[in-house]
Amino acid sequence: MGRKRSTGLAPATQADPAEDRRFVTALARGLELLRCFKPQDRWLAHQELARRTGLPQATVSRLSFTLTSLGYLRHRPDSGEYALSPAVLSLGFSVLTNFEVGRIARPFMETLAEHTQAAVSLGVRHDTSMVYVAHCRSTARLILGLDVGTRLPLAETAMGRAMWCCMAPGMRALLVQRLATLDPSRWPQRQGSLKQAEQDYARRGYASSESEWESEIAAIGVGVDLGDGREPLALTVGGAAARLTGALLHDNFAPALIQCGRDITAAIQAADWSD
Repeated sequence: MGRKRSTGLAPATQADPAEDRRFVTALARGLELLRCFKPQDRWLAHQELARRTGLPQATVSRLSFTLTSLGYLRHRPDSGEYALSPAVLSLGFSVLTNFEVGRIARPFMETLAEHTQAAVSLGVRHDTSMVYVAHCRSTARLILGLDVGTRLPLAETAMGRAMWCCMAPGMRALLVQRLATLDPSRWPQRQGSLKQAEQDYARRGYASSESEWESEIAAIGVGVDLGDGREPLALTVGGAAARLTGALLHDNFAPALIQCGRDITAAIQAADWSD
């Protein structure tokens, strides 16, 4: 790979990309519309799309018409609802198919999943979300039903918090602006959670989210930093909060997770992986 250490990401004072004349606002808004659809969503009404994006309904109408015409959305004229089409999946799977890191990490993740009898996931950041790029389930009956391509909120999840704790200060500063702007009312609480995650990570080497994102889910996470200037990935162990708690989670699973993260990092570096 011929690794050259980066001088780091942009400083905290970097201007908002949206202010750059090269920034195409219409394209950004179209992608934001596609991101409105969560794993549990099937069809969304025009009004709901406007609410989630914060865009005027007339703008949503133009964007949804364009995306439907291009085949990325399906439309029900009688109800005015929209759904993602398979064309969107083709974009994601073309990336995941070539994402070699998932193949390299999988043997280590499978071993950890069997040890913990829980779900083990590897993810990357996309804007203010984390996206699964690899996911392994144990043979346990009670296991998370999430899979590759799942999007999770950054501030509330162990995966997102682990990423936050390992990312460069400049990128963290840009994310502060983004999170605060997207949902000002929730930002103070999120800011407090992220600061606590930083303290926990510095003290024990991993982040956690126990019944904070979903009341029945607990997880712990570590960053997977390749040390070559690219943004880290994040690795988590998660499952039912009723089981993943106390000494089992923090004294047994946490050391195994930290070691798994180190093993994956070493394996990726040894494989000379480049994205």
